Amino acid sequence: MSLVIETKDLWRVYPSKNHAEGIPALRGINLQVETGTFVTLKGRSGSGKTTLLNCLAGLDKPTSGTVQVLGHDLMQMSDDELTALRRDQIGLVFQSFGLLPTLSAYENIELLLRIKGDEYEARDKRVLECLEIVGLGKWKDHRPYEMSGGQQQRVAIARALANEAKLILADEPTGELDSKTTHELLKFFRELVEERKITMLMVSHDALVDEYVHEVLELRDGMVIGN
Repeated sequence: MSLVIETKDLWRVYPSKNHAEGIPALRGINLQVETGTFVTLKGRSGSGKTTLLNCLAGLDKPTSGTVQVLGHDLMQMSDDELTALRRDQIGLVFQSFGLLPTLSAYENIELLLRIKGDEYEARDKRVLECLEIVGLGKWKDHRPYEMSGGQQQRVAIARALANEAKLILADEPTGELDSKTTHELLKFFRELVEERKITMLMVSHDALVDEYVHEVLELRDGMVIGN
């Protein structure tokens, strides 16, 4: 079994003036996500979903425990090393799309590769490839306000794929979409995972997600139920 994500006894406790021991957001999480699987993480607001996603992305540092992502021990990595890991191997997708409104679809994706330091020809080729993957090749010159919510989210996915990410972490990526567009996007996610052998962990509260993922995990009071 090849694992992309593995956590052991993962805790994240936030300091609190009113609680000497702090407030635990994650309580001893033991999680395994296999290569090439599409997994959703569900739970009520405040259950720790986004905190866990941030810990897996190296955006938040756990209080204790271990976090292995793509073979890297995140607890032993510096901020610069974590930034490089996100830039080179992990794709992040958010509910709000996170696109720059003044840039075209092409430019929103290309900017990531420019920051990475890729040469122009390599950038251009990869951006066009990613736009084709998400079915938006003809929309490359359109700005976000000229596209539907579903199309904007596809641009965000293309941007997440641009660095040839092996893992995509998504936080409520269908939260601002109608049910028809959500079905279309989830179908696309499933095909993306299976055809490109990408691993995807998605935080969601949407019941439609269950039809498309390989595994549903529930987070309750900072603990994973079902893994």
